Amino acid sequence: MTARTTRARHRAARRPVTPLTELAQNAAVGRRTAVAAAGGALLVSTFGGAMAAQAAPMETGHAKMNSVDLNALTAQARESLAAAPVVTVAPDAELTVESSAVSVVSAAENDEYQAEIAAEEAAEAAEAAAAEAAEAVSTSVDIPDSAIGNSVISIASRYIGVPYVSGGSSPSGFDCSGFTAYVYGQLGISLPHSSSAQPGYGTIVPASEAQPGDLMWTPGHVSIYAGGNTMIDASKPGTVVDFRPIWQSNPTFVRMG
Repeated sequence: MTARTTRARHRAARRPVTPLTELAQNAAVGRRTAVAAAGGALLVSTFGGAMAAQAAPMETGHAKMNSVDLNALTAQARESLAAAPVVTVAPDAELTVESSAVSVVSAAENDEYQAEIAAEEAAEAAEAAAAEAAEAVSTSVDIPDSAIGNSVISIASRYIGVPYVSGGSSPSGFDCSGFTAYVYGQLGISLPHSSSAQPGYGTIVPASEAQPGDLMWTPGHVSIYAGGNTMIDASKPGTVVDFRPIWQSNPTFVRMG
């Protein structure tokens, strides 16, 4: 029997080929499958889902800045500058400024200013006159004792030194009836600003019965009787309210209130 040499043929162990359906399942569960050809055979390698896919690192900081295309930005800036409007001025351009005439009026020709100055001077002169009149108050007449404590005389005495002013009826200046009306008015007795009308607002009394505080009247003038031979009044222009001797020959005395 002829010896037969038998050669055992051994085949290298092969890994089972992964079916395409399994590849699809691996993809579904997040596994990575690598397929490569080696010696005519198809090699498939599958990685478990534990190894996550890694993305390319993000550039930050200076790396990101360096990635900007500066040339492109420069080109954009040049395009914007080229499109911007250009303002040109001719070399021979002239600047025109409109001017208007200015008129100047001197202080001497300014009527309003001169009127203000005149008013100020008049006010100053009036104050000076009042001060001088107050200093020139007569002290030659003694006030009778009978007038002391009399309410009318007491009020009238407050205005000694006030200058006579025609038509005046306030402490800035009095005429005769303005003075008497102002004094009696503070006692609640209302009198008109008229020397001829005031006597009709009281009761006429004989001279023998006259008392300090009575109104004393003569045609064209009224005053306040202060007792004895004295009276207090706003006499005439250039004088001030003061006590004076009675100069009327036959005055009428009127009891007020």
